[in-house]
Amino acid sequence: MEGLETYLIVATVIAAGVLLFAGAMGAARALRPQVCSAEKSLTYESGVDAEGSGWAQSQIRYYLYAFLYLIFAVDAVYLFPWVTVVKDLGWATLGEMGVFLGVIAIGLIHAIRRGVLRWI
Repeated sequence: MEGLETYLIVATVIAAGVLLFAGAMGAARALRPQVCSAEKSLTYESGVDAEGSGWAQSQIRYYLYAFLYLIFAVDAVYLFPWVTVVKDLGWATLGEMGVFLGVIAIGLIHAIRRGVLRWI
């Protein structure tokens, strides 16, 4: 019966969360103004009226810069903490980190082949 008490506590917390959310959404719906107008239906962005069709192309190089950032950020997030505890974890983690760095290297080689690292 001890396990059932734990599930009862979890179910109570989940039910309280759902009720709190439903109550907040109901209160927001009841208290907000319900005035609809044509002016409210217009697209608004930074105080400037919308012009044109809204279609704009962005350069693919921005996605490649984001890709490179992810390669180095993920590398740093996992590599630096790992280096501090590698002695305690043993040789198996050295192989695992080798696989991880291999995947990172594949991403970097892909970026080099695409010419992302060429600045001129």
